[in-house]
Amino acid sequence: MKEDLTLLVLAAGMGSRFGGLKQIEPVGPNGEFIIDYSIKDALVAGFNKVVFVIKEENYEIFKSTIGARIEDKIKVEYVFQKNTDLPEGINIPEERVKPLGTAQAIYAARDVIKEKFAVINADDLYGRDAYIKAAEFLRNSKINEYANVAYEVGNTLTVNGAVKRGVVFASDGYITNIVESSIEKINGIITATPLSGEEKFSIPDNQPVSMNLFCLTPEIFNYLNRHIKEFFMSQKDLMTCEYLLPDVVFASANENNTKIKVVETSSKHYGMTYKEDLDDLKQGILNEINNGTYNNNLWS
Repeated sequence: MKEDLTLLVLAAGMGSRFGGLKQIEPVGPNGEFIIDYSIKDALVAGFNKVVFVIKEENYEIFKSTIGARIEDKIKVEYVFQKNTDLPEGINIPEERVKPLGTAQAIYAARDVIKEKFAVINADDLYGRDAYIKAAEFLRNSKINEYANVAYEVGNTLTVNGAVKRGVVFASDGYITNIVESSIEKINGIITATPLSGEEKFSIPDNQPVSMNLFCLTPEIFNYLNRHIKEFFMSQKDLMTCEYLLPDVVFASANENNTKIKVVETSSKHYGMTYKEDLDDLKQGILNEINNGTYNNNLWS
């Protein structure tokens, strides 16, 4: 009997630079969304449940569009990321609209995920090989083992401007550090400018970077239950702070005295950071259709 594997899709963010709700922007030849291709790839890799983390006000549009297409193909659940979904004693200002970060989004799914799972962003096309590698790791991992599916940076860039990526540094197959950076390629040189304000540095085209595709186990929820209140109680500015998934993954691994494996993929990543990225994304999907990865009508 195959082990249950869940795909957790972070879909609560609005695309401010893109200019709208990127998750339901048609990108396929028959109106398919990026999420359609993500679910298809996950199904092929062996995932059998998907959990969407969304804003409550987007529930009906998600269910009537994405849900209607996939609910007969995979088990689907929805959870809502809310700024009020925190332990008692934490009071986020009512005027804050921005979500509280990717780790708090994971926390929203604590009651519906009891199996190993992978995390993705709803507005990123990760490529089939990434899901196959993620599923393979999860099937062979222990209860407190995590991984990050890392890309060659050259397979993740756009000609339309700088992008945020986590530069992955590893030793003996395990991550030693992820430096969140703004990355841009100019005149053939790829430069990473750390978001922490440290000095920028050059990286090669094959430098591994994180696209937030983490492979996790329910142990991460145990860590969140123990520490989420501590994090928010320690913040000086509750209007701007964010509880971030990479930080939590590292902290949980350290607490369990384990390491985070780096799993490298050959997939090309497509995103929609900028409106101009849409044409490249559509062309990438057409290329995969021509290569036989997808049907022209995805769900036919």
